[in-house]
Amino acid sequence: MASLPDTAACASVRADPAAGILNYAAIHSCLLRGDRRLSLPFLALLLLIHFRFLAAAAGAHFSPAVSRLASRLRLSPSMAAVTLLALGNGAPDAFASAAALRGEGGLPRAGLAAILSAGAFVSAFVVGAVSLIAAPFAVPPASFARDVFFYLIAASALFCIYLSAEIFLWQAVGLVLFYVFFVGLVFYMDLGAAGKVVSSAELEMANGMGRAAMDLPVSVEHGKQRTATIWTVLTKVTRVWDWPVTFLLKLTIPSTLPSEWNRFYVCANICLCPLILLYSFSSFIPLDSRIVFLFPQIRFPLWSVVLLVSFCLALSHFRFEKETPERENIASTLISFVMSVFWISTMAGELLNCLAVIGVIMDLPPAILGMTVLAWGNSIGDLVADVALAKNGQPTIAIAGCFAGPMFNMLVGLGTALVMQTARVYPKAFVLEFHVGIVVAFVFLLLSLMGTLFVVTWARFRVPRFWGYCLMGLYVLFTIVSIAIASSSG
Repeated sequence: MASLPDTAACASVRADPAAGILNYAAIHSCLLRGDRRLSLPFLALLLLIHFRFLAAAAGAHFSPAVSRLASRLRLSPSMAAVTLLALGNGAPDAFASAAALRGEGGLPRAGLAAILSAGAFVSAFVVGAVSLIAAPFAVPPASFARDVFFYLIAASALFCIYLSAEIFLWQAVGLVLFYVFFVGLVFYMDLGAAGKVVSSAELEMANGMGRAAMDLPVSVEHGKQRTATIWTVLTKVTRVWDWPVTFLLKLTIPSTLPSEWNRFYVCANICLCPLILLYSFSSFIPLDSRIVFLFPQIRFPLWSVVLLVSFCLALSHFRFEKETPERENIASTLISFVMSVFWISTMAGELLNCLAVIGVIMDLPPAILGMTVLAWGNSIGDLVADVALAKNGQPTIAIAGCFAGPMFNMLVGLGTALVMQTARVYPKAFVLEFHVGIVVAFVFLLLSLMGTLFVVTWARFRVPRFWGYCLMGLYVLFTIVSIAIASSSG
């Protein structure tokens, strides 16, 4: 990129549409004129903003929404993980992988590699992070063994299919049906303990919150005693940094508690949420699609119609609704969950695009970039969401989500894409391109799953802290081996 003249490089990146909200290549080539000394610090600042958005959306909105939906729907941690958490964390990655598998050239291999790299990252690094934050904590023996065992079977079956270098339609359909069977088994097992679901979840949350409440003041007070001045400065800087992020999230994500009700923010939610949801479906329904509205002779852009209707509803709400609701609204909680998923998915995508441009600016080889930066970017939403749940006193849901989310990606996301590809070539088999890096990803994924199952069972179904360090070390080893393979194979 730097070898081209400034005007040519700028024209080149402007010709390509941005993959997300911002065109980071255009920022480097056009706004900052290809100067690395300016581009790298500026893009690093944008990375920090994206990370802050992710942390705020997951910690302040997504995690409470999952907890309250699970409580309102009387879902156990396992049921919440295979439904709410898997859908929230896995749906964006599943769609991306399905799109990659439908592509030409090396994209099908990239789609499979992305699923496996993300699975290795979540089952090793994210599980390790949750373990270090919340360990030691107990997990339900039956549901934990079931989740890990089913993920182990699914990964082993897909590994055998990959080694055969071809997949038939019935095998692809079997992958999707296997997850449907898994969800059905989770519901069947947990419905028998329906009376204990809410009480156990509330007890776990109370224990987690109690532990946080006991630990936090001591550490903060100790820090204030040691460095009171620095702490005060950092607090003021953090407040200035957090205010625009918090304000924007409150404008677009409804509050789930009556005590947090604010008429201005509710009206902003009514006005902006439909427009944002329309933007999230813009790949299926273009924002500038022309439709007839009010006047038969005139066709208005779809986004303008949605904005007008939602703005009128917001004004009506501001005019007539002036009292705080007496109790929590399930509709607001559901919308909060959906909008939190949107922000996590969008910011994870922006983080991924920004990291990719930084890798190009630093002249990193594409193979190494794909095995490190892109794999981490695809799974950063899982990391932030699961860590937020662990910090919120619900490590059981977080651990269950670490297995249910990647399994959803593998069986539903990748499985659906394989169903479409095998149906296209039916009755022949769809040929899978062999690569040793994918075999290595399979091996490390299976090792992390078998190790976690053995260690947690050996510890009487308690997650020990030392295993978190072991899992993170295993992922570091996987990254080193993957980079070495990617570098040698080009």
